[in-house]
Amino acid sequence: MTLSPQVSAHICAYRPRLPAERWKPVAAPVRSVVTAVAPGTCDIARRLLYVVSRLAVWADSVGLPRDPGLWLRTETIDRFVLTGLAGRPGGTVQTCRCWLRRTREALVWVERGEAPPVRITAHRSPRPPYEEHELAALRRWAELLPGRARLDGLALMALAAGCGLAPGELRAARGSHLRTTPENMVLVDAQWLGRLVACDAQWEQTLAELAELAQDAYLFRPSRKAEAAKNLVSSWPARHRPPAGLPPLEARGLRSTWIVGLLRRRIDPALIAQAAGMTSAAALAPYLHWVPPLAPEQAAALLRGPRP
Repeated sequence: MTLSPQVSAHICAYRPRLPAERWKPVAAPVRSVVTAVAPGTCDIARRLLYVVSRLAVWADSVGLPRDPGLWLRTETIDRFVLTGLAGRPGGTVQTCRCWLRRTREALVWVERGEAPPVRITAHRSPRPPYEEHELAALRRWAELLPGRARLDGLALMALAAGCGLAPGELRAARGSHLRTTPENMVLVDAQWLGRLVACDAQWEQTLAELAELAQDAYLFRPSRKAEAAKNLVSSWPARHRPPAGLPPLEARGLRSTWIVGLLRRRIDPALIAQAAGMTSAAALAPYLHWVPPLAPEQAAALLRGPRP
C-alpha cells in the first residue's frame, strides 16, 4: 500500500517531545511500524507515531529487546497500558490501547502478505460549514474574550477557518511554523505538516500577530500540560460558549468552512485537496453538497475560456 508524499514526509520528520537519548535508539523501528500500517492521513500518522513511540521508549526503559514484533504483542501492550500509562486518565489509556491493538492487527495482515482488512484512517462525515454571518459574529465574539481566551479563540479560528488545519494539526502548530512573504502572505510551512498552506487573506493579519506573540510556543493553548492531551481542541469550545443565537465553535466545522469557501471560488479541486492534506480530490465529494451550482452565464463563460 502506497503512502501519500505528505504522510511519508510527516513520518520521516516526526520528533516526539522526549529526551533525544531515549528516542534515538527506537526512532527507526517506530517509523518502520507506522509506515507499514499505511495511515491514510497525517493526523492518523501523528496519532500512531505518538502511541507507538511511547510504547517503544517504555519497552526500552524496562529492558525489552528493540523488536517491534515484541513491542506489539498483546501481553506487552497490556503491560505498557497498566504500568507505562499509570496515572493517566482512563479515556487516554483506553485510546492508547485501542490504537496499539489496531496497529498490531494491521501488521499481522501485512506479515501474511495480505492487505489489511480495514485501513486505519478517519472517515467521518464533514461538519456543515458556518454561514458567512455566523463566522463573522463568532469572530467578533472571540475578539472580545479576555486574556488568553481571546488568543486561543482567535488561534482556533485562524488555523481552522483560515488555513484549513485539522484538529490534530492545529494543536501542534507553533508560532515558528508560520512565515510571512514579502507580499505579506502568511504561510504555514512546517516540515511535520507535509505540505505548504497559505492562510486566507481575511485571517492572515490575525495569524501573523498571534505568531509574533507565540514565537516558538504553541499557537493554541500553549500552557497545556500534555503535548497531545485528549480533547485538547474540543474542550475549549465546551468551556467558552458564544451567546445565544450563535452556533458553538467547532474545529471541524471551521475546516469545512475553509474547504467549502475554496470550492465556491472554483479553485482547482486538486489544489484544495493538496492544501487540505487529502490524498486526492475525490475526498472533497462530501463537501460539494454545500457548493451551489454556477449561474448559466458563469458556467458558459468558464466553458468558453478566454478569447484568442
